[in-house]
Amino acid sequence: MKPASRAQRAGLAVLLAYLNSLPLDQRDGFATRCKTTQNYLRKAISQGQVLSLETAILIDVESGGSVRCEQLRPDINWQYLRQTQSAMPA
Repeated sequence: MKPASRAQRAGLAVLLAYLNSLPLDQRDGFATRCKTTQNYLRKAISQGQVLSLETAILIDVESGGSVRCEQLRPDINWQYLRQTQSAMPA
């Protein structure tokens, strides 16, 4: 697996702070809603792994924007993706 860049590691630090801010009984539910486990997230954070796009987006959604997908995956051109999506017919 590709190691995280400095910017991605900074995003992982934001994710760790967010996870640690959740009450203990809410951490597993958060991870489940992100289609992963708390153990996987903590391992990815500690090893500096690059999260998948789907996981990064779900973390953004489920954290209410406290952890942004742009922080977790700054290597992705999110502005372009959002513009492309908004230009697509419904």
